[in-house]
Amino acid sequence: MKEITEEQTTHNMLMELIAEECTIDTSEIMEYPPTALSLGEKTIQAKGGDITMPIPIGTYGNFSFVQAPPKSKKTFFVSLLASVYLSGGNNFGGKIKGHRDGRCLMHFDTEQGHWHAQRVFKRVQDMSNTKEVGCYHTYALRTIGYKERLLFIEHCLEQNKGKNGLVIIDGIADLVSDVNNLEESNLCVQKIMQLSAKYDCHIVTVIHSNYGSDKPTGHLGSFLEKKTENQIQLEVNTVNKEWITVSCKRSRGYAFETFSFSINEFGLPFVVGEIYDPLEYFAPRTLTPNK
Repeated sequence: MKEITEEQTTHNMLMELIAEECTIDTSEIMEYPPTALSLGEKTIQAKGGDITMPIPIGTYGNFSFVQAPPKSKKTFFVSLLASVYLSGGNNFGGKIKGHRDGRCLMHFDTEQGHWHAQRVFKRVQDMSNTKEVGCYHTYALRTIGYKERLLFIEHCLEQNKGKNGLVIIDGIADLVSDVNNLEESNLCVQKIMQLSAKYDCHIVTVIHSNYGSDKPTGHLGSFLEKKTENQIQLEVNTVNKEWITVSCKRSRGYAFETFSFSINEFGLPFVVGEIYDPLEYFAPRTLTPNK
């Protein structure tokens, strides 16, 4: 009888662990993945009757990405999403809803220095319409190398295990040395997929579009397109140049409706069509006596 080596034993144990994690029982009743961010609702027919469910911008255990040409207010847009997630909904986000359920928001900026990054993070807090934003972790990763950035993100998720909710990485191109490096791009996207599933969070990341095209940049963008839950595209509105139009270019489920956002006089993004009085919002609250 052939003796089983230690290496073969280790290999078999690894395969058994993978089989345990990856085997799908088709008889098991599985619920739709819980939603992290949504816009609108959809009624679907099921055996037990009609079910109305939120149309996800992103669900837990998956990742989405935002693509746009340079200077198309990508960081303003992810600030808008982050503020809605913190508060569940606010008068900047229109009909966008956050489904936080006590989870944390992690916000990583890979490009800006500390002063500019802090301004972005404070903007999210200012827009959230709540005094206590709860678990909101913010990091500026410009000063560390691209290899350490992804390692640090994974470390933060591990340290926060069981409480992770929405994770924003602005932007993913700074996690590789070259967006056209085939191996690095593939490994980066595979790691994003792994982290979102392992830590049951939704990861939103950001990448540029190619010049004169609606394709995300490089091999990295191509891998993102193939693996994402939702591919979100930003474009300057053709009618009103002050607006940015947001559309769901591709989705694994139901695509959310196209909408636009702009920047108000206080430098804060808001969904166009959801009108509010900014002076009233920022003014001290007063009580009106009963007549």
